[in-house]
Amino acid sequence: MTITPAPFAYGPHPSQVADLYVPEGPGPFPVAVLIHGGFWRTPFDRELMEPLAEDLTGRGLAAWNVDYRRVGDGGGGTDWRVTLDDVSASLDQLGSVSAEYPLDTDHTALIGHSAGGHLALWLASEFQVAAVVSQAGVANLYDAAHERIGLGSAREGLGVLDVPAAVEFLGGTPEDVPERYAAASPSALLPLETPLLLVHGDADDRVPISQSRNFADAAREAGDEVEVAEFAGMGHFEVLDPEHESWTRTVDYLARVLKGFTG
Repeated sequence: MTITPAPFAYGPHPSQVADLYVPEGPGPFPVAVLIHGGFWRTPFDRELMEPLAEDLTGRGLAAWNVDYRRVGDGGGGTDWRVTLDDVSASLDQLGSVSAEYPLDTDHTALIGHSAGGHLALWLASEFQVAAVVSQAGVANLYDAAHERIGLGSAREGLGVLDVPAAVEFLGGTPEDVPERYAAASPSALLPLETPLLLVHGDADDRVPISQSRNFADAAREAGDEVEVAEFAGMGHFEVLDPEHESWTRTVDYLARVLKGFTG
């Protein structure tokens, strides 16, 4: 495979970068935009998605592995909007990069894990894309706040202790800042009018599978095309393993929805 030698910057902040992976051959190649998780917090970054980017490139799909400002380096709280602005700007930059590389950006899928699943679903409300894959994604920020998902952990050295991740990210509860939840929660933005695959394990102790199940029900009721892939005994991070059956399911889905990609 061919990997660009350095990240592409889409802004001046060190976190406003994305790595482009391009397969060998003339192309043009459909593109998967990869968005990492970590409950919108530092220190997690795009390294989490590198194995998936490399696997996709080996299969003949270009990958755009995105980083963004998070809680702890300029995002979150009163500056919550910068995270959304960053992932939007990264897609704008991808369009510019496509002039230099054999990319078929008319056939782009968004793939996000955990908080990255939230960002991928949110982006589908802003951009027209071929499909979205949410891997154990946080699809409903209201429920994430009320159910206290993603409390800060002293053991992991991250987050504000005893504050749910969505509350830390948006700077308050749904009752405190309702306009932020309305603007940021995919559940409030339905229909997304984009084909969706929600991948989740029933043993996920970070983001409960109810996030995907309930969102799928609401999205279908709103008229969206939704598939749910549930895996018994799967936790939160297996979806990041290219050898896991959940990734095989994702690749099969991409082969169905992306022109020119057979998996």
